[in-house]
Amino acid sequence: MDNDLEPKYARVILKLSGEGFGPAGKSGISLDETLSIARQAKRVVERGVQLAIVVGGGNILRGRQFSAGGEVIKAATADYMGMLATILNGLTLQDALESLQCETRLMTAIRMESVAEPYIRRRAIRHLEKGRIVILAGGTGNPFVTTDTAAALRARELEANILLKATNVDGVYSDDPVINPHAVRYEKLTHDQVIRNNLRVMDMAAIDMCKVARLPILVFNFKDGNIERAIAGHTIGTLVGEIA
Repeated sequence: MDNDLEPKYARVILKLSGEGFGPAGKSGISLDETLSIARQAKRVVERGVQLAIVVGGGNILRGRQFSAGGEVIKAATADYMGMLATILNGLTLQDALESLQCETRLMTAIRMESVAEPYIRRRAIRHLEKGRIVILAGGTGNPFVTTDTAAALRARELEANILLKATNVDGVYSDDPVINPHAVRYEKLTHDQVIRNNLRVMDMAAIDMCKVARLPILVFNFKDGNIERAIAGHTIGTLVGEIA
């Protein structure tokens, strides 16, 4: 086992955007991309890390894409549709992990016992303690709440050591790097700096929740084995907050 990837954190919440499940630049689900994530998750858990994964659903559907048509599809309905999309990704990831002989539990904030367990905090902790990968889908079960906030909430509830936000960008920038070639990537920020400068890390409710709990956040690109590197404490992405 690679000593360079020895875990720094015992219990981790990984917030995985829907783009992590889709083909590059396209919508839908890619089994190759999902298996790539599953292989990293398996290696992490084999090193003794307790891992819970909060999944997004943007590769399938974003609730806000319907918000402009409020007279036809209400904003609350659109958000529920987005939550159901996360459950599709959760089911895909669960089967991908189990094809690699990983023991998993899919837990949802929206009750649907025929396909998943309802999210119960104590039960989720017990699964983690038994070495199972816990997949958390359905957001918080409430409309008007982002999956970022759901991830921050679960990180606090499950007493994680760090919240990892895995995206398709390699950190937090001073400006949009696609538009501004001079945008600078931050290596480290405080929660207060993120709030004060309105930086695009997570929504402000999630940042504030992490600030109160003194919970660090690492924003990084999930490609090329970076999930393992992030959990090993390598210097990648942008770290928000202090770690003792």
